[in-house]
Amino acid sequence: MKKSIQLFSCQSLILLLIRSLLPLLMLPETVLADPRTKTVQIMCGSQLEHNVTNFVTNFVTTMDDISDQMRNNGYGIAVSGTGPDSNYGLAQCYGDLSLLDCVLCYAEARTVLPKCFPSNSGRIYLDGCFMRAENYSFFDEYKGAQDRAVCGNTTGKSSSFQATVRRALLSAVEAATNNKGFARESVAVSGTTNESAHVLANCWRSLNTSSCKACLEDASSSILGCLPSSEGRATNTGCFMRYSDKNFLNRELESGSSSGNLIVLLVAIVSSVIVFVVAIAIGVYVWKQRYIQMKRREGSNDVEKLAKTLHHNSLNFKYSTLERATDSFDVANKLGQGGFGTVYKGILPDGREIAVKRLYFNNRHRAEDFYNEVNIISSVEHKNLVRLLGCSCSGPESLLVYEYLPNKSLDRFIFDKNRGKELNWDRRYEIIIGTAEALVYLHEKSKIKIIHRDIKASNILLDTRLRAKIADFGLARSFQEDKSHISTAIAGTLGYMAPEYLAHGQLTEKADVYSFGVLLLEIVTGRLNNRSKALEYSDSLIIVTWKHFQAGTTEQLFDPNLTSQENHNNNVKDAILRVVHIGLLCTQEIPSLRPTMAKALEMLTKKEEQLPAPSNPPFIDESTMELKNIYDDPLCPLNAADSIATMSYSEFYPR
Repeated sequence: MKKSIQLFSCQSLILLLIRSLLPLLMLPETVLADPRTKTVQIMCGSQLEHNVTNFVTNFVTTMDDISDQMRNNGYGIAVSGTGPDSNYGLAQCYGDLSLLDCVLCYAEARTVLPKCFPSNSGRIYLDGCFMRAENYSFFDEYKGAQDRAVCGNTTGKSSSFQATVRRALLSAVEAATNNKGFARESVAVSGTTNESAHVLANCWRSLNTSSCKACLEDASSSILGCLPSSEGRATNTGCFMRYSDKNFLNRELESGSSSGNLIVLLVAIVSSVIVFVVAIAIGVYVWKQRYIQMKRREGSNDVEKLAKTLHHNSLNFKYSTLERATDSFDVANKLGQGGFGTVYKGILPDGREIAVKRLYFNNRHRAEDFYNEVNIISSVEHKNLVRLLGCSCSGPESLLVYEYLPNKSLDRFIFDKNRGKELNWDRRYEIIIGTAEALVYLHEKSKIKIIHRDIKASNILLDTRLRAKIADFGLARSFQEDKSHISTAIAGTLGYMAPEYLAHGQLTEKADVYSFGVLLLEIVTGRLNNRSKALEYSDSLIIVTWKHFQAGTTEQLFDPNLTSQENHNNNVKDAILRVVHIGLLCTQEIPSLRPTMAKALEMLTKKEEQLPAPSNPPFIDESTMELKNIYDDPLCPLNAADSIATMSYSEFYPR
């Protein structure tokens, strides 16, 4: 029986202990600091990312670099990448936050800012910190069109309070200019006994003194527009300012106070706990390393067995043979490039044309994955699956050898207005049937059930007679018959992944059914479903098709190349409408309502069979969810939607 054990990191446990112990140990005059993680405002840019793979990699790298700086300084800037997907980042906590509270505030900002994806820029103001990311250097900017005041409680305050706020703001601007951009003020309201105006002013440390002063003056001018409200904030490009009738400022510890004794007591307790936790962590680490080494030894044996199998079955190519076949991987022979490798055309000494996939990774850590991929592909054989001819695993890099298909991939036809004319309805229908038959084979008729996980137009290759062949098994997973699903890191292509797989990482064959349904709609309409690459950020193809289906206007979505052909008649029209209907059945939100691939094939071929009404597709209303995306790995890509190679953690946000 397998158990999943989750362990707190030492840092998380210590933080939890501190939070738990403080209320018990605090003396009356001691105040617990507040990281102030409430979001004041988030602003997203209008420009979309250029390339998901590069953008996400650069963004994560920038945030990690800043994170290290925030722990030590409460401020950080970083730059990652070059070109349109480069990432410039800045984060800063306001001056009254401790480093511990700063880390907590930054963690919240880093979690929320990705809501802006697929925009390539954004900024977020929290009550305790600020963060911004762009694809250009903005560190010297102190004013912009998005500068504004955010007014809080609308409770009208007295003229005395308003006058006090004006004095406190003026004083804060002057003080911050002479105090490295930070100031805090608490000014008593005259004529009252216990009322004060509390003000915080903070410039980003990247600004010089003159820019900081100019920003704070603009901020104070705009925030005064919130009066007579009891609270107001200014979220400017180069600074943040806030006033309130409530004391939101963290207390400055006084030297020699009893809080010093508290800190000593806390350190003693926490230190003892650390020793205990570290001892447990070391024990777990040693056990885990021994377990990993044991698994590696077992995996190495499997690798050796597979290598011998490849050799005995004549599937092993010499590296030098493939190097000569591709003219030393000459760029003129390049067919395409993806996240895991580049594909080249080659000609063997016997005249056979081949496609050679040159994999990027070249380390022992990925060796087992490579052999597992080869093992899956070499175990299947079907007329509508791209045939693996062999591989090279003994040279300086890993190479896969496939049959060469001169017409490359389906996306080069259906998404091209001119080449799309080569595919009339009969040919498109044959491609649909061939793809469905191949998936039925993988799911039900091969020795082991296989889920492809990345069915899309760029992974459907076409032979000389324009017949479909499914390619790219880099993300495929085998599936035991006694399992209802398998749990795995999320992988696939945004726009083609089933919602239940995105949300929970639980994989069944219905994930391939969903992708197949998207493919059907693309073949009929000639439109790409993936919205992050669209010229305009609008509804997905699935949603558009569903709306037309409900309105009875589905014909308006037909690819013009189909409707303009001479053989377009009522029979063809009915056939296309039936395929759209089946596509919507395959993309229903509830997995159990989707047909199996065998049933979908039966629906496609038995045209007299009545089809059930489809239910709503996913992402139909305001609860639309979107995934942060990562990598791509098509065999012959052409502006193909990006594939996620592996992702063990995902977050979803409403649009």
